[in-house]
Amino acid sequence: MTATTTTPADERRAAPPSRVREWLGSGILRDRAVLLLALIIVLLVAMSILDAVGLTSGTFNSDYLASTLIAYVPLALLALAELFVITSGRGGIDLSVGSMVSLTGIVFAMLYQQAGLPLLVAVVLAVLFGALLGAINGVLTAYLGYPALITTLATFYAYRSIALVVSEQRPISGPEISEFYNAAKAVELPVIGGSLPLVPLGVFTFLIPVAIVAWFVLNRTTYGRKLYAIGTNDTAAQWAGIDTRRTRMMAYVTAGAISGLVGVYTVAQFASARPDAGTSGSGMALPAITIAVLGGVAITGGIGKLSGILLAALLIVWLNASILLVVPGNEGAQAQLLALGIVLLGASLLSNATIRRRQAGAPPRLAVPATAPGAPK
Repeated sequence: MTATTTTPADERRAAPPSRVREWLGSGILRDRAVLLLALIIVLLVAMSILDAVGLTSGTFNSDYLASTLIAYVPLALLALAELFVITSGRGGIDLSVGSMVSLTGIVFAMLYQQAGLPLLVAVVLAVLFGALLGAINGVLTAYLGYPALITTLATFYAYRSIALVVSEQRPISGPEISEFYNAAKAVELPVIGGSLPLVPLGVFTFLIPVAIVAWFVLNRTTYGRKLYAIGTNDTAAQWAGIDTRRTRMMAYVTAGAISGLVGVYTVAQFASARPDAGTSGSGMALPAITIAVLGGVAITGGIGKLSGILLAALLIVWLNASILLVVPGNEGAQAQLLALGIVLLGASLLSNATIRRRQAGAPPRLAVPATAPGAPK
């Protein structure tokens, strides 16, 4: 008989997995929607306990949560815009969505309030103008090869400056815009509304239609498959005959169009067109990127789902609302920024862990001969 020796590394491999590893390996990391839903439940339970013991400055109930959905609509929509851009790969990111919101809101107000165009015409023109702004980002990034970070940072400053100059740094308001506030106000749901809190109308008129169209485009169209393909492997997509530059540019055009729609929504939300609607404070771009990453969009591209975006946006909005109840005033606003940074860091770490697990579970690649039969030498 021959004695066998074991090394510490062999013992670690032979040891049974811990409970934590079993929990992580059960698929919870891969199903981001389940994880986000669990975090939302934890947040609601924790805030209910704090409210019951009197540690909140206001009442934490379903009416309060429903009222915060007015901020949920623009953040969720902009996170959808980031979903398209980041999924396209090659460092895709759009820092200019907040500035596009401000500028398209001003353009919409000028068309609707000052030029007297019909509401539907003004909305369509504002969305098309947002698509044009996104196309500028797309041309610079996809066709001219500029890094998306530098391109969208430059257009962030440019679009914000144009909004301030065109509006003379003053909000645009008037009777038509004041009446347009009805598009964002809270309403009672039909049939079952008597037993439920009031819900902002923008959830049904802005968010849900865009979410349905985005889901269809990403999951049921050729363009959606192309977008995931170029984000996963740009070179392989080129060899497959995909026009990677055009596909990537259309992602930025889509982000611009969605930003234009958000610009219209902010006019209804504030009952005026503010030149800093998307850039005041920390702006809308950074929370939108945070929501996208938290929702499972891989910063390297090629991975992202609509369900994760919607749940992540809900988690961020309710987290911010909860912080204001526990830490009121300016300190609460600063605590929101701290929480946003922590969530972004945690989401990035979780995303990297998910990618590593997928790579570890992937089948090994077959070796490719140096010269394939019929290939050029």
